[in-house]
Amino acid sequence: EERPIISAVFHNRLRLKRPLESCATVQYALGYHKPKLTYDDLEINSPYNTYRNAGLPPAPIANPGLDSILAALYPAEVDYLYFVAKSDGSHVFTKTYNDHLRAQRNLK
Repeated sequence: EERPIISAVFHNRLRLKRPLESCATVQYALGYHKPKLTYDDLEINSPYNTYRNAGLPPAPIANPGLDSILAALYPAEVDYLYFVAKSDGSHVFTKTYNDHLRAQRNLK
């Protein structure tokens, strides 16, 4: 179960006053799902775009289930700042941007 780890990434970024940089918020801002976001997509002018706007989006982007709510309340105690999704739905978690870029390259 990775929800508490993903929650920790967002908690860590907020604590460090770093942007959340969540692709899910960009997908929400676009109003439709794209299999792969482009750099232009990450520039969309929307209060929901957490690549351009600091902090949390102005409102939820989905209705979370109990497991997600519990993960938000009780994040894992990890130092990760990044994650990238794998094709099987799991994630690779990293602490540095260089490791994050390496993980992205390795998953292509």
